[in-house]
Amino acid sequence: MTRKHWIDNLRWVTVLLVLLYHVIYFYNNKGVFGGIGGFGDGPQYQDVLMYILYPWFMPLLFLLAGVSARYSLDSHTGKEWFRSRTRKLLVPATIGLLVFHWMTGYFNTHVAGNDVLAQVQYPAKFFVQAVSGIGPLWFIQDLWLFSLVLLLLRWLTRKCECQSLKRRLRSVEASRMLPMVIVLLGVLFWIGERTLVFNPRPESFDGLYNLYKPFFYIIPFLLGYYVFSRDRVQESLAEGWITLLVIAVLSGVALVLLTFGQDNTTPRYLASPLNCIYGWLMCLAMMGWFKARFDRTGRFAGYMTRSSYGLYIVHYLVVASLGYMMKVYTTLPPVAMYAILIVAVFTLSPLLYEILRRIPVVRWCVLGVKGSGKQKR
Repeated sequence: MTRKHWIDNLRWVTVLLVLLYHVIYFYNNKGVFGGIGGFGDGPQYQDVLMYILYPWFMPLLFLLAGVSARYSLDSHTGKEWFRSRTRKLLVPATIGLLVFHWMTGYFNTHVAGNDVLAQVQYPAKFFVQAVSGIGPLWFIQDLWLFSLVLLLLRWLTRKCECQSLKRRLRSVEASRMLPMVIVLLGVLFWIGERTLVFNPRPESFDGLYNLYKPFFYIIPFLLGYYVFSRDRVQESLAEGWITLLVIAVLSGVALVLLTFGQDNTTPRYLASPLNCIYGWLMCLAMMGWFKARFDRTGRFAGYMTRSSYGLYIVHYLVVASLGYMMKVYTTLPPVAMYAILIVAVFTLSPLLYEILRRIPVVRWCVLGVKGSGKQKR
């Protein structure tokens, strides 16, 4: 099938937004877990970027992953596909922790408090730091698990011969009500957010569960596979992208005006109807916009298509290390810290990725790349 460049472009653009988000997140003063903290108790208006991006950019990445899974499984056996997923997802998220991400964990534990591991001796301290270095890798750990679930669902549907389900999907696809059906699928988005633990217990794994949000993120992943991989659905989004984007922006403005200053990662915030409406409409609008206007490629877009996954894997070491050292060991003004960290994450992350992918064994451990390390589309 013809490659859908708009999916590639939307994926790497979203990854770049993740990099930018993490710079703002690292210095936020809204109480969001994981950052080093802001610059006083007053309003930090740059934090508005978190309210704009967080409701939709990770669900969108899972949705695109589901779409891509459908196309990949059309040309590969389930066994081939899952073996590839394991190498690309599970290896970096496990072995890669011991080879590379322990460095991120070192700074993460210092962000949490200088003496948090003071009483822990090596090698136990090393393993704690390695686990603490998971950071953004929760995304690929979830994705590997969802890939396993998808193969199980495919096996069950074949065993059950669910022809009625296929007929219903085709009838919805051909229906004039398709745009309304697509929008109403946002109800599933809201239901998924309601699966979070609203009152997490500090002594439990509730906080970890709320980070991974498996019962929420699997919804856009499966919707991507079963619904948004269909050409007619994509065409419908492209036809209505302007309307979707206008409504999404208006709902986003309302969300920011009504909630700025709150911790926008709490379960109650995420499950609020306005947050879910905005998040879902932005997912739809971004897909429609890129399908309509960015279904093409070029030299830079081609490079980013091949490299964005690697940038996602390595970028948080730059954020955590440089962000921590500037905040703790310098007296730079906040605007300088933001500027330096933004430039660094968009320059050092590609450099770090290019170095790692050229080192035998390391590229397999950290990036899930086999062979010579040459980039493939």
